[in-house]
Order: sequence, then C-alpha cells, then structure tokens
Amino acid sequence: MAVNGISTGKIGLALGGGAARGWAHIGVLRALDAAGIKPDIIAGTSIGAVVGGCYAAGHLDHLERFARELTVRRVFGYLDFNFSGTGLISGQRLCDRLESDLGDRTIESLPRRFTAVATEIGTGHEVWLSRGRMVTAMRASYALPGIFRPVKLDGRWLFDGALVNPIPVTVCRALGARYVIAVNLNSDTYTRGTVMPHLEAFPQAPEDEAEPPAKSGTAAAMRRLLQRQMFGRGDDSPGISTVMVDAFNIVQDRISRSRLAGDPPDAMISPRIGTVGLFDFHRAEELIAAGHDAARREIEYLSREIQARRDHHQLAPQHLG
Repeated sequence: MAVNGISTGKIGLALGGGAARGWAHIGVLRALDAAGIKPDIIAGTSIGAVVGGCYAAGHLDHLERFARELTVRRVFGYLDFNFSGTGLISGQRLCDRLESDLGDRTIESLPRRFTAVATEIGTGHEVWLSRGRMVTAMRASYALPGIFRPVKLDGRWLFDGALVNPIPVTVCRALGARYVIAVNLNSDTYTRGTVMPHLEAFPQAPEDEAEPPAKSGTAAAMRRLLQRQMFGRGDDSPGISTVMVDAFNIVQDRISRSRLAGDPPDAMISPRIGTVGLFDFHRAEELIAAGHDAARREIEYLSREIQARRDHHQLAPQHLG
C-alpha cells in the first residue's frame, strides 16, 4: 500500500500463549478497538490463536459470551478424557464448540491476515498455519503436549506453538507489519525466577501417602478421582495438569525472553494476571478486565507512536484512530 507514492506498512498484533489467561486477550482487543487501533495482521500462539482467530473472523462476541458463561463444572465438562491416545484430553468438545461458531471458514476468507503458530513433533519445526480451516489451525496451535491430542496436517503431527514461538512477533514482521504490538500473558509470573543454591534435600514433612485406589462402582467416583489427579487434592500437592502446564510455561517463559530480546516488539501489553491459574477458565470476567486495563495503560503511548509513524508515512493512515 502507498500514500502519496510512499510505501506504508501495517500494524501487527502478536498474541501469546497462556492457557486460561488467554481470556485477557479479549479485553486487550476491546480496548484497542475502542481507541481505533485495528491491527491489519494477527499472529497467535495457543490460546492467542483462538482469541485472535475469532477476532479476525468477527466472532469475538461469541467467544466472549462463551468465556463469561464458563463455571468450574462446565470447564470440567469440556475435558473429554482420552486414555488410549497421545493426550489426556482429546479436545473434541472444545473443537465442536469452535466449529459451531466458525464452521468450515478458512483463513484465506478473513478480512485481515491471520496466522496460527504450531510446532511439529519430531523435528521441532515452527509451523505457520496461514491457510485452510480456521478451527483446525487453532486446534493444532493449542494442542498442549501431553494434555491435548496433537493434530495431523499434511503428514505432520503438530502441537502447541508456544514451544518454539510463544509470542509470535517474528510472524507479524514476516507478514509485513511495520509496527508490532505484543501481548505477554506471563510477564508477572516468572520474571522473578532466580537460582536457589544449596537447598537442603531433606523433607520437612512426611511424604504424601499414595492415592488410594478408587472403589469399583459409580462413574461419579471415577470422575472425582480423575479430578483430584488432574487438578490436585486441595492441599499443597499439585495435580498432573498443574505439573505439566507449569513446566511447559516455565520453558515458554525462557523461550519468550530469548526471542523477544532478538526481535522486540514496538510495544508490549502485559496484563497483571500472575495469580490466575492456567486452568482457571472460569475466571473470564476478571481476566478480560485485566486485559482491558493493561491495554488502556498503553493506549496513550500507542496512539502517540502510531501517529508519529503515520506522519512519517510508515503506517497506513486508514487503520489508525
């Protein structure tokens, strides 16, 4: 695109991964929209791909309504446990929900550029999904290893893109963005990580007793056992999901720091949501509010910077408020 014969660029939005914390992306997008800042290019990883894809397709209202209606019971109802495959959860119920809104809509049909980031099993290749069915691309991007079943596309098995590109600033740049806004959902969670030398390897309390076997009988009893194993027993001991997801997010945080140092965004939005658990999908209201507040804190800076770029003909003026 050109203005007065001078080439202009586009605004990119990189939405990072973070499981349930991803509902904060909804608040960020609401605040940017209200300020007239409308991205031309959206790249998302994991939950960022879900929210970004729904926004690009004009279905953010549907996703927000779904998020706000979630309760702890409903969240557990969406977890279709699968013990015969490559993930604890098949993810089909979540996929069905997305398909009820998006159907067979393709990425190519969107009014703005959208790409979901995934990782190929075996090679570790970073895969950019910028064509084909939106729901399939989203599902591949959020297929958390060990939790959700991976997705096979064109002979490749794909899972969560956060292992290779947690906040896909580089994707926005490659697609032509001249000004990139990144949303980091984990900035206040692991930033104080440090080394703890010489910690004594002596238990301070008796070791946990083994989980008693479930009594044969009701499905409800099995369901309660699965819930305790997945989410913990209510004491300090973490459940399987917490162990796996926290380990994954520590790795994701370290990768994010490295990649952002090599290719920093022009602006960063960091919601203060460190106290929200990665499976707290029922806390959408406070997460959306936190995302909105975080974006509002940056609006003045963003508007000033974008206006300056526009004045220098580096950004397309019709996409700025």
